Amino acid sequence: MAEDNNVSFTDREALFYHKTIRPGKIEIIASKPMASQRDLSLAYSPGVAVPVQAIADDPATAYDYTAKGNLVAVISNGTAILGMGNLGALASKPVMEGKAVLFKRFADVDSIDIELDSEDTEALIEAIAMMEPSFGGINLEDIAAPECFIIEQTLRERMNIPVMHDDQHGTAIIAAAGLINACHITGRNLADIKVVVNGAGASALACTSLVKSMGVRHENVTVCDSRGVIYIGRENVDQFKSAHAIDTQARTLTDAMKGADVFFGLSVAGALKPEMIMDMAKDPIIFAMANPDPEITPPDALAARPDAIVATGRSDYPNQVNNVLGFPFIFRGALDVRATAINEEMKIAAARAIAELAREQVPEEVAVAYGTNHQFGRDYIIPAPFDPRLMEVVPSAVAKAAMDSGVAQLAIEDFDAYRHALKSRLNPTTSVLTNVYAQVKQNPKRVIFAEAEDEIVLRAAVQYRDFGYGEPILVGRTAAVIAKMEELGVSDPHSYTIENSAVSEHVGPLVEMLYERLQRRGYLERDVLRMVRNDRNIFASGLLKLGVGDAMITGMTRPFAQSMIEIRRVLDPKPGHLPFGIHVLVGKNNTTFLADTTINERPSAQELATIAIETAAVARRLGHEPRVAFLSYSTFGNPEGQWLDPIREAVQILDQRQPGFEYEGDLAPDAALNPTIMKNYPFSRLTGPANVLIMPGLQSANISAKLLRELAGQATIGPMLIGMEKPVQVAPMTAIAPDVLTLAVLAAAGIAG
Repeated sequence: MAEDNNVSFTDREALFYHKTIRPGKIEIIASKPMASQRDLSLAYSPGVAVPVQAIADDPATAYDYTAKGNLVAVISNGTAILGMGNLGALASKPVMEGKAVLFKRFADVDSIDIELDSEDTEALIEAIAMMEPSFGGINLEDIAAPECFIIEQTLRERMNIPVMHDDQHGTAIIAAAGLINACHITGRNLADIKVVVNGAGASALACTSLVKSMGVRHENVTVCDSRGVIYIGRENVDQFKSAHAIDTQARTLTDAMKGADVFFGLSVAGALKPEMIMDMAKDPIIFAMANPDPEITPPDALAARPDAIVATGRSDYPNQVNNVLGFPFIFRGALDVRATAINEEMKIAAARAIAELAREQVPEEVAVAYGTNHQFGRDYIIPAPFDPRLMEVVPSAVAKAAMDSGVAQLAIEDFDAYRHALKSRLNPTTSVLTNVYAQVKQNPKRVIFAEAEDEIVLRAAVQYRDFGYGEPILVGRTAAVIAKMEELGVSDPHSYTIENSAVSEHVGPLVEMLYERLQRRGYLERDVLRMVRNDRNIFASGLLKLGVGDAMITGMTRPFAQSMIEIRRVLDPKPGHLPFGIHVLVGKNNTTFLADTTINERPSAQELATIAIETAAVARRLGHEPRVAFLSYSTFGNPEGQWLDPIREAVQILDQRQPGFEYEGDLAPDAALNPTIMKNYPFSRLTGPANVLIMPGLQSANISAKLLRELAGQATIGPMLIGMEKPVQVAPMTAIAPDVLTLAVLAAAGIAG
């Protein structure tokens, strides 16, 4: 069993995650059409000769005709992998792939991982320097000190593209942002504070250099390594440490801490003792950033000094110093102005932008994700990692600093337009779903997995618990479920709650409840008992109705319609609501909601209006301002047909209800989605392409959803069942474990259900 802050998982789950679907975490997708011979001729020979000659004539056009301007190499030799040490270049590949994924996820920066099998500093420098034509930037990672200092400095001097060792500067930038705000809260000036840095590795020395660049005086910073204070005249100190030596009588960390305002820890767990904190100045600022365990935990620090402001590298404590707040957005800004370097001015600009963001009103999606309404203060000096505004704020600040400091080769004329372009690069669904997962971790729920003998369902259930979302309740034969878990490598199968209808204590109350419900529908009590014993959907739905669980997931072993028949024998629609289904199609930059894709074969006008209102509400919860189109084969009556009246009446119903979102109909798909076609209808109430598509009937809805999923290759969530009295979801029989897990989490969060 491994632990990452407050998330636990087994070694088996970690290996399965990296192996399943396709090995690793990245793939390459063509950004241009490759369907015809003409496409191939343009992509390669002979058409490719034209941009080749253009670049030969003017090298700057490489940014126009290739991916160079949005491509970063993540490079390591594996000599300092996480906290695991020197495990070699090949062992670092999973980490470097992960870093590449974070670049893409947070800032839409394409990234390729490169692992170099050498510990020869000069060889590494030569190899990396020769890559300059291929990439727009270089992110060095997990390279041991002091070699990392030499490699980065030399490459910065030799290469004309941004080079940054994130282990050094990423932590430094986020810590500096937190320091700015901690000083703001406690009324301090950077020029006056006394800082103690414990640790003299890459991150520690980078933090020291950056805060000095921001105004902290050299003589006010005491750096300690494993041998104590680095003071002028100390023997056997390398050039990188000696640059921070000061004239002081302090020789130990305990000595240095007396009267200190700030502690920066980048060393080992437990290095900072409560009695050392007692000697610090009023309102001490403590950044205990050793990972995975800090130099002192926030509870211990606050027990010794209740007036302290405490930050760590962990997500289960306030004020997390997380590199993902910085490096994706720093490279984003640097790439967008074709910067030749990432200099001190850009790093300081990033730190200040992050600090200022934390002082602004926290957006609703961030507050929901973390279960509390965070506001700037002692427990919120650093923004949450999933704050969507980071993508707008940090790259803009970095780009402007690059321009002001003379390292930008491309100027941004309109920063408002640039910020808007940054925002549109990412699909908000991605961020909001991440927040939903975080919300469920903060408020864990019991989810009933009705088909726990199925391997896919069982994998999802195990992940649901391992990833901290709550407790799964497994419905199935006890021996069969345990045997399947042992087969999957689950170390503690007997610790799971298994509800076996043959022996469950809930059968009696369930039969009594269900018989009262069904006795006037032709069912005898023995019929109800037989259903409860033999049908897992009925048994699981009954457990949900009795409150044994908070939500339910089923669907893998029988068609959707059959599952719904069984569920409806136990559960009713939510009062005043209409059950229906939504497919959510998630693209790179957009999300489209289709409804009703599962239940109502030919909705009435009133039902279409209700479906539109409820689907728009789901769209808003996933971060989108809904623009609703009632789809048809006709656009505003052309051509005429017999099925148009319900659509037009639904629009009239919304006219009366004034729901607070854009809507229009009847519209053919091109008139709802294609901006060029939409211009033919200037009277349309849609200000942009629709993102909520209300289909006229079940056949067209279900066919469209499945066609789009298969042909367009978009990620699909759902169908999500909306409108039942309890959160219950029916996964498609083609689902894989991540699909089932997503539906379970959405149900637990109250979005799907």
